Amino acid sequence: MGYTALYRKFRPIKFEEIVGQEHITQTLKNQIIADRVGHAYLFNGSRGTGKTSAAKILARAINCLNLQNGEPCNECEICKGAINGSLTDIIEMDAASNNSVEDIRSIREEVNFLPTKAKYRVYIIDEVHMLSTGAFNALLKTLEEPPEHVKFILATTEPQKLPATILSRCQKFDFKRISDENIKKRLELVCEKSNIEISTGALNIISALSEGAMRDALSILERCIQDGENKIDEDKIRNLVGIPKTIFVQNIINAIIEYNVEDALKTINTVLEDGKDINNFLLEMIKYTKDILVFKISENLEIYNKEEIEQIKNISQKLTKERLMNLIYELSELESQLKFSTQKTIVFQAGIIKLCNKQLEGNKTIEDRIDRIEKFLKNGNIERAQFNNASQISNMSNNKIKNNIQTTTMKSSNSKPSVTTNTSKSSTSFKKFSNKSEEYWPQIINDLKQSGKVVLYTNLINTKAVELNDMTIGIEFPKGLTPFGKTVLEKQENIKAISNLVSIACGKEMQIKYITKEQNVINKNIKDDLQNIANDSDIPFNIID
Repeated sequence: MGYTALYRKFRPIKFEEIVGQEHITQTLKNQIIADRVGHAYLFNGSRGTGKTSAAKILARAINCLNLQNGEPCNECEICKGAINGSLTDIIEMDAASNNSVEDIRSIREEVNFLPTKAKYRVYIIDEVHMLSTGAFNALLKTLEEPPEHVKFILATTEPQKLPATILSRCQKFDFKRISDENIKKRLELVCEKSNIEISTGALNIISALSEGAMRDALSILERCIQDGENKIDEDKIRNLVGIPKTIFVQNIINAIIEYNVEDALKTINTVLEDGKDINNFLLEMIKYTKDILVFKISENLEIYNKEEIEQIKNISQKLTKERLMNLIYELSELESQLKFSTQKTIVFQAGIIKLCNKQLEGNKTIEDRIDRIEKFLKNGNIERAQFNNASQISNMSNNKIKNNIQTTTMKSSNSKPSVTTNTSKSSTSFKKFSNKSEEYWPQIINDLKQSGKVVLYTNLINTKAVELNDMTIGIEFPKGLTPFGKTVLEKQENIKAISNLVSIACGKEMQIKYITKEQNVINKNIKDDLQNIANDSDIPFNIID
């Protein structure tokens, strides 16, 4: 007999063997005992959670000749035939490869025939969401009113892709992700029966990597014994799966929190030279940072040894909860960027360099404070706001924001407030201009002030607008553009706000470009950003096209 994969060898053959889905298996058993089995079921859940196994067990149970408390006996002629695949009354169909109208029509023709041996003819359609629209339509009538001797069991990982007409005709059961604890218990049982020696740390890693899928956990376990040695520890799993050692993750997190770009890049190079996958490395960084946050809150971690927990404790003492949460967010954003990038190494290095740059983190704080100021000024209770010493605000540095904003409320019992808070309304005055930038640009600046974008307004004082071409307006800064001003003006929402006002004034869609007194247009390309950061940090890092 040929080799059988572990996930097939240890596939559950009774409801009680299905791990972590007791809320479903007990209901199905009760229906079988009460002889109230429905005509159509939909099993929904993520991969490896027991949907197909439950469907197979249900198909055997309703046909079993020696039913035992809702469980199939797996010993009678029907059960044995179903298990070895010789019983033709239980039909399994993969909708991923059999998704046409003709495939469903063949089912419609077959359901009219009585079962050959079993009580019911059962159709198990896996990945049912892959059926074509025509196939779903062909299935509708049969699914709604099948013959009494026919049962349907549909399984899917994406129920949102099923038509509502199909969903309404089925009893729906949601399979949950299996907990790490349940996966570890099952793995221990499998290892015991297979004479595999495995450490507790290795069990923890496999259960974490499986992400709630028992099949994935068994597949990882199987990979670890392919070398013929039935002994598994943490290092063996990390090497096989491509997970970087914890020390590398610790080193790069330490480098980030200490703003040490050089050490961070050295660690990245070491990991890449070791052949580790960038995506796996980044996921480990996110998980590790999350664990630091959990430890800082609860001082409780289970999957680390004493030495690693001591290291986590030291790191947690250097960070606030807010910075840890921000770091998790930034790393998650970087993970999203990697998914759609063809230059993963460059994007990854750029993201890590940015996280190691104090100045950029300070800029983000400035942006947050700007947002809070603008929201405050847009509050319904503020009828008029003005800046004192506006020119000072436009020249503020990245490292210090002085409190140069004074807000005064002007009320009059005899007149309405003179401030306009709706940009679109004030922009109607552009009609009197003849698309000349020297005429409409002062009006645009004034509109920004009236609509509450006072910080943006302040940074555009004394600027000029020039037409670079029929699609682009350049904004000149005669006195230069400060780092703080650049931070404000390069925010996407601010670029969009200015572009919209310019487009309205010109009567067509226009783009904008910022031009300093040296006529250098600000380049927002990611490679230029990366090179600037590297240069500021005195890092020998060059971008080559």
